[in-house]
Parts: sequence; C-alpha cells; structure tokens
Amino acid sequence: MVKNPRTVAIAAALALALSACGGKDQQPQGGMPPPEVGVVKVQPRDVPLQKDLVGRLAAFRSADVRARVPGVLQRRVYEEGSDVKAGQVLFLIDPAPLQAEVGQAQASLASAQANYANSKAAADRARRLAPDKFVSQSDLDNALAAERSAGAAVKQAEAALANARINLGYATVTAPISGRANQQMVTEGALVGQGTATLLTTVDQIDQLYVNFSLSVSELEQVRRAHGSQSDSTVTVLLPDGTPYEHPGKLNFSGDVVDPTTGAIALRALIPNPEKNLLPGTFVTLQATLGTQPNAYLVPQAGLQRDAKSAFVLVVGADGKVARKDVRADRQQGGNWVVTQGLAPNDQVIVSGVQRAQPGSPATAKPADAAGSAAAAPGAPQGQAGKAAGEEPAKKAAGQEPAQKD
Repeated sequence: MVKNPRTVAIAAALALALSACGGKDQQPQGGMPPPEVGVVKVQPRDVPLQKDLVGRLAAFRSADVRARVPGVLQRRVYEEGSDVKAGQVLFLIDPAPLQAEVGQAQASLASAQANYANSKAAADRARRLAPDKFVSQSDLDNALAAERSAGAAVKQAEAALANARINLGYATVTAPISGRANQQMVTEGALVGQGTATLLTTVDQIDQLYVNFSLSVSELEQVRRAHGSQSDSTVTVLLPDGTPYEHPGKLNFSGDVVDPTTGAIALRALIPNPEKNLLPGTFVTLQATLGTQPNAYLVPQAGLQRDAKSAFVLVVGADGKVARKDVRADRQQGGNWVVTQGLAPNDQVIVSGVQRAQPGSPATAKPADAAGSAAAAPGAPQGQAGKAAGEEPAKKAAGQEPAQKD
C-alpha cells in the first residue's frame, strides 16, 4: 500500500514533537534550597513596665493671698509674675482704722488695769481686817470677788489689744509661701475684706511640679503583676519636640478608687523643675516606668502574627525546620512585643522572610539586625533588607511572589 507523502510528513512531525516533550519530562528536576529567613534569638529578661500616658502639670503648692481685714487697698508692692519669698510684702491696706482700734484697745486695757488696782487694794485691806472681825465675812467675799473680776477684765483687755495688733499687721499683706506671684485681682483704691476675705492674688511654688494622670483598670492589673515598689517608679515628661525632660520624677500617689465616669485610677508624680521651664496647667506626654516584668521576652513587631486562634510566632528549631508557637503578647514597648508565655530561651524567632517560612518545612536561619529585619546584602543601603521584608507581604497579596535564589 502506497502512503501519501504528505501524511507521512505530518506523522513524522508529530512523533518528533512527542519525543521532545517526553525528553523534557524525563529530565531530572534539581531540588530547591531551603529559604533563608532572618531570625532573632530571644532570652528571658526583666523588662521595665513602661506606659506612654498623657498628664497635666500642677503646682507643688498654690496659696491664695487674701485680704484678712477690711480696708481700702493702697498699693501693690510686688512685680506681677515675679518670684517672691515667704513673708515678702505684696500689698498694703490702709492701716488708719486698724491703728485706731489698737488705740482703743490700749485705752480699755489701761482702764481695766486701774480697776484691778483699786479692787486689789480693797481686797488686801479686807484680808488684813478680817482676822480681827473688823469686816464681815460678806464684805470680805465681795472684795475678793471684785478683785477676781477686775483681774479677768484685765486679761480680756489684753486679748483685745493683741487682736487689734494682729489685725493691724494684716494691713501689710505678705506672701504665705515662696513661689511665683500672679497678677493682682483687685486694683488700688478698692474696698477689700468687707464681709469676705477678698482674693488679691495667688502664689504658686513651681520649683517642683505635680503631674496628674490616670491608668485604666486593666493597665493597673499589669502594674500589680509587675515586680517593684512605688519608690522604684519613675515618670519622664516629654517636651513638645519629643525630647525627654532632663529631670525625671517619682510616683508619689496612687488612688484606690475607680472613677465611675472614666473607669480609671488617679495617679500623681512629683517632677523636679529647678529651672522653672515647665508651667502648671500644661498637658504633657509622659513615659512612666511603673515596675518590672520578670521573665519576659522582647519580640520585634515583624515577628509576631495573629490569627483567629491566638497570637503566634514562627521559630527555626534545632532540626532546621520551622515550627509555630502560640504566645501571649501583653503589650507593645518601643518596637517590640512583650511576650510572657509561649517562648523558651534561645528560641530563634523569624522576623524577616516570614512569608517564605511554612511550619514543618526546613529553613536556613540567618541573624537579623536589632530592628528585626534581615541583614542587608553587601553594598546595599542600610535598612534595605527591612524595607524589602515589609514590602514582601504586600507583593504576595498582589500575586507577586518574591523570587527564590537558585
């Protein structure tokens, strides 16, 4: 049977194509090396329990300067906004009425002393005559009673004179404490102290300040679980440019009642302010160290993941395989998670290349830098590896798997 030459040519071409495909399938496929991942070896440590909070500064002491006696305000002696010393004169009130009261009290005292002298002389005479029965017992008793009444009147007059002199002293208004005197509240010529103690100004001691802040109940539980005492707690104020204030403070008050409106506990720290750069009433950002959390692990943020089950990390075991470990991450501190359960000493936590690591599969562990990113390749700018590590999950979500090295 004679075959069609065209049919023979087509059959030969198909056979050649099948032979080529079969030969490619029969080529041995080279094994891919395990992926490289950046790891951080973690160790348990005592981690300071730090909180970033917002508080408000208040004066260490604040005293109202008031007019304690009625009168016309004559003059303001101090300079508004200046620092004053305790006992320094601030205001002068017209002393003329008070001086008159002192004179009246002196006259009353003189009259009482004269009456007492007469009563005493009569009583002494009655005492001398009584043994010889020249005066009756009734007259003796009356003379002695008059002497005692006159003596009491003298003491009463002395007290009235002392009170008048005190009121006269109040006409010179002095600073009750050392601090910064604020602006005057009443102008010269005004009648003050009439019925109520008129507020003239205030003096605030600001060489040290209180900073008031609060903690939620859950945060308070973390503090209670942490080891440390109130004396060990420090509070640092952050200035508006973010730099820490050079004088850290100490926690000196912790409330024991929860505010029903906020569900928080009131706390207070004492901040030294020798240069008086901080001012009362200012809202400030705080970094508070409220104790020490023992046997905790610091895991870079890139190394911790979460799913519906729990928080977890991937570690490279001693056998070179990736394993999942469920952990308890209480809080963030700086660029790390504070992990209190689930890790063991010397665990190699994967912090970069996490998307290439699969539990149960082998991986090659390489040290990562302190920021939790893999070490950059020679010649690459510092931080390039961390940037790549952060971009790879986004590429994977977009369908762009990072290329594997041969």
